[in-house]
Amino acid sequence: MALATGLFSTRDAGNLTSDIDSDHSLKRTISAPGLTAMGVGAIIGTGIFVVIGEGAALAGPAVILSFVLAAVTCLFSALSYAELAAAVPVAGSAYTYAYATLGELVAFIIGWDLILEYGVSVAAVAVGWGGNLNAFLDSAFGFALPDSIATSPEDGGVFNLPAVFIVVVITTLLVLGTKESARANAIMVGVKLAVLLFFIVAALTAFNSDHSADFSPNGFDGITSAAAIIFFAYIGFDAVATGSEECRKPGRDLPIAIVGSLIISTVIYVLVAFSAVGVAPISVMSDSDAPLAAALEEGTGIDWAAALLAFGALVAITSVILVIMYGQTRIFFAMCRDGLMPRSFATVHPRFRTPARLTIAFGTLIAILAALVPLSEIVKLVNIGTLFAFVLVNIGVIVLRRTKPDMDRPFRVPLMPVLPLLGAAMCIYLMTDLPIDTWIRFVVWLAVGMLIYWLYGYRHSLQRSPDAAGSVRR
Repeated sequence: MALATGLFSTRDAGNLTSDIDSDHSLKRTISAPGLTAMGVGAIIGTGIFVVIGEGAALAGPAVILSFVLAAVTCLFSALSYAELAAAVPVAGSAYTYAYATLGELVAFIIGWDLILEYGVSVAAVAVGWGGNLNAFLDSAFGFALPDSIATSPEDGGVFNLPAVFIVVVITTLLVLGTKESARANAIMVGVKLAVLLFFIVAALTAFNSDHSADFSPNGFDGITSAAAIIFFAYIGFDAVATGSEECRKPGRDLPIAIVGSLIISTVIYVLVAFSAVGVAPISVMSDSDAPLAAALEEGTGIDWAAALLAFGALVAITSVILVIMYGQTRIFFAMCRDGLMPRSFATVHPRFRTPARLTIAFGTLIAILAALVPLSEIVKLVNIGTLFAFVLVNIGVIVLRRTKPDMDRPFRVPLMPVLPLLGAAMCIYLMTDLPIDTWIRFVVWLAVGMLIYWLYGYRHSLQRSPDAAGSVRR
């Protein structure tokens, strides 16, 4: 009984922000616009530049509705994130929320899950950055880096130098300061939105309604199938919650940033999809690896569209790497500060006020992963890990409403508990559609995490270690 109580002991959500000393606390430097830009930076990546072609092949012109359906699915979870982030403004996102609502064991499981999700995601996106760099160099200058240094061994190269380069650059930026990182991200978000705005305007000048004559060739099944793929183009708004502890006014700014970034991205996605459907036949997009560039060139004859959109994709990927890697370091930082991982990694740099040691360690591991390790199969774990986190956050917001009904909540999910239950149910439904080998890898990863928890985390946890408590609490 005592063991079970220890495993499912929770941290007092009301005291989380006051239980941190100055050596383990992060500086509040980010405002609502900066946080919103982080969300947009994480969401709008290569998805809109690539996944729209896959969605169009399934739904036809009705891919526009698929984008809306995927956004609605995400909105339920976004509202739950917004309530918990505003009420518990501490680094760690879903990990911290699980600790405050479902207990230490569940918190460790979700934290361990997110480490994999974010780490593999950053490595995979970094590999994609290298590919997009070559695409841009080729379309703009007729030059490309040799495959031996531009691709990983999985793709026939020796190592992926561009992937290593971008990870080193982002790691350095994150070490230097959160404020500086947020500014750089805001600039990149502005650039990629400008590129997408150009696409929308240019495509609308050649809009042809005949391309949408057969609006939904595969019916509702086609729309939902496309939405299941497009859903992952919206992943990233949860990274905003990892900035809770560095937000100036978390009660107000976090809900605005989480929900706002999702709404902004949805509007952009729908406008791009609408424009793309009108400027060229669906077959043009569905048959191309660069569907937006192909659609624009087909419909308008702009032959330099490929270079411009390749540049936009390159900038988009860079901002995704920045925000997702930022989120990963903050989640692991929270786990270390709670004693579930080595607390030495939770030390904040005295000058930059960032977890520099932790950031450099993760940057090194991710660079090696991106340069040398085959990612084509394990990248599927990003999907299941994200959905699993969303399920627990939706459940957590319901639990906290019941266990702490009088807790100060600057933002509240409406129609409680209907919307969180819908959010959890939709995520579970999408999880059941994932292949069995993804589930097996996911279970193996969680089993490794459980071993680490039993051998280290349980014994060193802040919850039961007086020495740990003295090193972190005031």
